[in-house]
Amino acid sequence: MSHLETTDRLFFGREESRIDRESAAQITADALAGMDDGELFLEYRETEALALEDGRIRSASFDSALGFGLRAVSGEAVGYAHAGEISEAALRRAAETVRGVRTGRGGTMDIAPRSTNARLYVPDNPVAGVDFAAKTALLGEIDAYARAHDPRVAQVIATLAGEWQAVQILRADGVRVADLRPLVRLNVTVVVASGGRRESGTYGTGGRYGYAPLLDPAIWKRAVDEALRQALVNLEAVAAPAGEMEVVLGPGWPGILLHEAVGHGLEGDFNRKGISAFAGLVGQRVAAPGVTVVDDGTLPDRRGSLTVDDEGTPSGRTVMIEDGILRAFIQDRQNARLMGVSPTGNGRRQSFAHAPMPRMTNTIMLGGDHAPEEIIASVGRGLYAVNFGGGQVDITSGKFVFSAAEAYLIENGRIGPPVKGATLIGNGPDALTKVTMIGNDPALDPGIGTCGKNGQGVPVGVGQPTLKLRGLTVGGTAVR
Repeated sequence: MSHLETTDRLFFGREESRIDRESAAQITADALAGMDDGELFLEYRETEALALEDGRIRSASFDSALGFGLRAVSGEAVGYAHAGEISEAALRRAAETVRGVRTGRGGTMDIAPRSTNARLYVPDNPVAGVDFAAKTALLGEIDAYARAHDPRVAQVIATLAGEWQAVQILRADGVRVADLRPLVRLNVTVVVASGGRRESGTYGTGGRYGYAPLLDPAIWKRAVDEALRQALVNLEAVAAPAGEMEVVLGPGWPGILLHEAVGHGLEGDFNRKGISAFAGLVGQRVAAPGVTVVDDGTLPDRRGSLTVDDEGTPSGRTVMIEDGILRAFIQDRQNARLMGVSPTGNGRRQSFAHAPMPRMTNTIMLGGDHAPEEIIASVGRGLYAVNFGGGQVDITSGKFVFSAAEAYLIENGRIGPPVKGATLIGNGPDALTKVTMIGNDPALDPGIGTCGKNGQGVPVGVGQPTLKLRGLTVGGTAVR
């Protein structure tokens, strides 16, 4: 069965359906007459989450949601209405609302996105694919394995989450696009205690596939081992130094700093409005030579990937910075049209209750020529940040503060003791110019990222090689 057939059954083929496809298409066409762009976004979603703590299932939840969002675009104005039901009455009310943005000049409907036969992930529903007993058994095995591994384990928290999202996008010209999106994630936190001190470590993994990989002992045991390793490292950590110093970022998940401090500034809406630090700089040097940053939504099975975005545009691979030169921004349809460029497949929304906007998918810095060992050996004294926890970023300016969940001193070209309480403070655009060495070990994160923007959260991926940056400010508790 095709994706369109599957979604037709979900939205129009149920006994309780209160609208047929032809009526939905006609109401949409009438509502968008004279507009520049727009679409009817239909969504069905199932989500579940199970959490184990102290050997017991502490929570288990399941939710399903069905609804639509109708969007009309006229110039810079957007009319948006949504409802948690799919019915003719609700759609007609929505149509009356969005028609209010139509200007007197009238518009010409933008051409439909190109079609694609790509399939970046299986369409199967993970929530329905594995029974509840198998999921709870997995969490119990994780708890037992962690506790048997080390007597210092004081607490284990494990969560398993899955969702299945079915969407159909219907345009005024009758073009329809559908996508079926699985998503799963496993998180493990281990707390260890020794000598009156308690520390924790966390590891997560997931992607756009079913639960089967997470049920593989090789996968979940690695998650437990990594969480325990981090906790034991933190148990031995000393106070972090403070001051300006060289910083080495590890590969993979530390790319979250790039995503937050730089990636948002490369989204089309901020640049069209002139409020990004990168506005007006296309074709100019914005980063050190060798720095190439891409946004790639076409990577199979990755958490941030999409076969098509939430406007129906196929995802793409956009080179945003090439060898330090700013080349392009990531775009949704509205901002691309207003800026005179092509959409890049980055129009994303959290759900039918939200209008789309430019969002990242998998944001990655490409690799360079230096071995990680060579990079470490080049540092006299500095910080090696392997894993990040929380952080705060001012999207407009790029100023950031990130806390390192795992970090080490570098002394005389060697990795020294682990440190606790280290924060990185800086400005994203400025930090790009301070990259002095780029590793040959590019890696992607394990599939745990969620990005927030304007109150909307969407799954994303990040990645990078080992990087050396000069002159970053490190916040800590020890005097350098």
